[in-house]
Amino acid sequence: MSRGLFIAFEGIDGSGKSTHARRIARETGALFTFEPGDSELGVQLRELLLHSKVALTPETEALLMLSDRSHHVASTIAPTLAQGRAVIADRYLASTISYQGYGRGVNLDLLWRATDLAVGDVRPDLTIVFDLPVEVAARRRAPRDDDRFERSGPQFQERVRRGLLEMADGNPHYTVIDASGNHDHVAAQLTAALSAVGLM
Repeated sequence: MSRGLFIAFEGIDGSGKSTHARRIARETGALFTFEPGDSELGVQLRELLLHSKVALTPETEALLMLSDRSHHVASTIAPTLAQGRAVIADRYLASTISYQGYGRGVNLDLLWRATDLAVGDVRPDLTIVFDLPVEVAARRRAPRDDDRFERSGPQFQERVRRGLLEMADGNPHYTVIDASGNHDHVAAQLTAALSAVGLM
């Protein structure tokens, strides 16, 4: 049995990636999963990461993220791929590099090495970056109880966006789509990207 396709959806908060990731999973029969928090252990880690009343250093934040991912890979992603089923992940390793590395300033070399330990050889076949200006994303976000990342401000989000674009630049396993248009415009770009890897 061949390994299932693994597609990661990435983007700053408010980019629309989660909406499209869920839709694509429904349409293709892929498993939809997300980070952090899509496991019993992950729920506890997500609460610490998003709403901790204790100050977290950037390094502590990164290691909590990677703890969630390591467990998530072992318990959900790797077994599903081994069954030949596609996986659509709302955030994966590029989020840690962009948010904790570019955004928080954690040493990128050390962060990549820790990420390698957390995920092993379970890498996306394609990472799709939903790109749009930070100010547009801020207007699109629905009113809700903001978390630690949303409270970090537009300069933080801009660093995250820059990190995602730098990782994608020249990397054949990344596709950047313009997420500033309407739903149909984004969906058309997404369909083209996923058709190229055989998911649609």
